[in-house]
Amino acid sequence: MTNITLRQLRYFEALARQGHFGRAANACAISQPALSVQIRDLEEELGTELVERGARQVRLTGFGEEFALRAREILRSVDELGDLARASREQLVGRLRIGVIPTIAPYLLPAVIGNLNRMHEGLDIHIRETLTQKLIRELAEGRLDTAIVALPVSEPSLTEVALFRENFVLVRPAEDEGKPVPGREALREMRLLLLEEGHCFRDQALSFCELHSTRPRELLDGSSLSTLVQMVGAGIGVTLIPEMAVPVETRSASVSIAHFREPRPTRTIGMVWRRTSPLANQLLQIAEEVRQSAAGVQARHEADAGPTTTAEANGAMAIPRSR
Repeated sequence: MTNITLRQLRYFEALARQGHFGRAANACAISQPALSVQIRDLEEELGTELVERGARQVRLTGFGEEFALRAREILRSVDELGDLARASREQLVGRLRIGVIPTIAPYLLPAVIGNLNRMHEGLDIHIRETLTQKLIRELAEGRLDTAIVALPVSEPSLTEVALFRENFVLVRPAEDEGKPVPGREALREMRLLLLEEGHCFRDQALSFCELHSTRPRELLDGSSLSTLVQMVGAGIGVTLIPEMAVPVETRSASVSIAHFREPRPTRTIGMVWRRTSPLANQLLQIAEEVRQSAAGVQARHEADAGPTTTAEANGAMAIPRSR
């Protein structure tokens, strides 16, 4: 079999991932008939079918599932050859695919992208925002170069670099301003609003409150931090959000912010990438620049908050020193 092309492998990988000819064609920026022809040619070259074609979706055959795994390995290796060439240059240029979880992206990305664009003129940044589990899978498949997530992810195949620590704050109705800050015991008795299943921030908040997500009590789910804060403003309950989200999410909501007493709930934000990535040295440099961006965001937040709130929030978004 000498006539299988990389183009066919990329088209098939997109089809295997999307499970639909139309969506796969869109992902590959070609027409659906053109993609169908390439898949059919690939099947003819292999002498067997790769997919079962249905009216609404396609399913991989048994052989197709095994072929998809091998195709991803080949495509990842090909991409790493390109990364190897990029790594030999003094300045990182070309496409950089960064994944970010939703509880970080809106608050940190503007500073990160601005700084990276200023410091790397030839860099073409592509952002992918989704949940941690999907980011880790896409990293393993070679569809992302790096991701900014909450640590640890504990994947042996990935390098983890801590960037900063960040406190969680309590968001409650505006009329609760000045009331004593509840401890975790009192918090467990309140109507707690949380992100829906799948968000690591949900699990971190439950861990602080020593609650289980299956516990039969009033735990109300939202799809975003913005939704949670607006629900609090409407008097429905209370919620926890990360410190960096406060300026964005509370500017149009009738809520008050309270900082917990020690021990405070925190999370560690870091960058991860494949241990085998030829861009490892360049990604270490990018990690340092992301850390500096986070420090700048923290400084602006503290300046806007004023001395009283800043003192209360002492320790938020602590930036580890570079080693």
